[in-house]
Amino acid sequence: MSNPKINLIPDSVDGWQKTLADHQYIAERSLATAIYLSVKLSKPLFVEGEAGVGKTEIAKVLTEVLERPLIRLQCYEGLDVASALYEWNYAQQILQIRFWEAAGELAAPDCDQPAPHTVKDIFTSQFLLKRPLLQAVDQVNGPPVLLIDELDRADDEFEAFLLELLAEFQITVPELGTLRAPQPPVVIITSNRTREIHDALKRRCLYHWIDYPSLEKEYRIVRARVPAAPEFLAQQVVAFVQALRNEDLYKPPGVAETMDWLNALIALDQRELDEATVNDTLGALLKYHDDVRQMQGGLTSKLVKKITL
Repeated sequence: MSNPKINLIPDSVDGWQKTLADHQYIAERSLATAIYLSVKLSKPLFVEGEAGVGKTEIAKVLTEVLERPLIRLQCYEGLDVASALYEWNYAQQILQIRFWEAAGELAAPDCDQPAPHTVKDIFTSQFLLKRPLLQAVDQVNGPPVLLIDELDRADDEFEAFLLELLAEFQITVPELGTLRAPQPPVVIITSNRTREIHDALKRRCLYHWIDYPSLEKEYRIVRARVPAAPEFLAQQVVAFVQALRNEDLYKPPGVAETMDWLNALIALDQRELDEATVNDTLGALLKYHDDVRQMQGGLTSKLVKKITL
């Protein structure tokens, strides 16, 4: 009989770096150190960097390594506490009240006649819609990995609300009382730095900045994530993207765009780069019209010649 799978959490920085690589996430030692400390000290990890450099992937790979559920809160402008925390299922509550009334089981407010139910009975966990933050505290399936993604998109008011949650990992529902997390979740907070996050929140977290990778690191990422890519094509794509980031673009491509572009080229059965194919597939690499127009205005030819010299 085979032995059950044992989940071994890395107990060192080197162990985390190797384990992350085993899960196709290539991390420098500094990032592996931040992840190790975040898990060991139960302290949120706040990660900043350009879009597409692998911030969100940290939370995803942690769910695999730790074998925990992933709870993701995608931030956006106007995000309020109700959408992130909880709401009452008003439609279900109204239906329940009507059912009790029809069955004669609801006590009238001005009647002394006893009945099995009162209006207060609809404020129970049965009618509570748990949003991501409450799910992370309630922990029905054990302590999760909580990803608070792109916090810079949310308003200052929501950021202020997070301060209490990150400090205590407890949430008060007036009708039910205070709910406390049995264990702190592993928390990853990401930001694309479209605005500055307040120091008060940063002080509650470990901090790490993820920059665009070096050529060597990006090639290792590509080989790990797109193993089907021809070696020469992968080398050319990484060299091209690295050179492209040095140009004056509105939005340089991230690693995610590098892999999207490489997958597009594989789908077209490309074995190497040429100017025509690059121009035809720019939509997989660049997401702004001005950048695409700049490429088609002569930059593509320049960069293709540069990497093929």
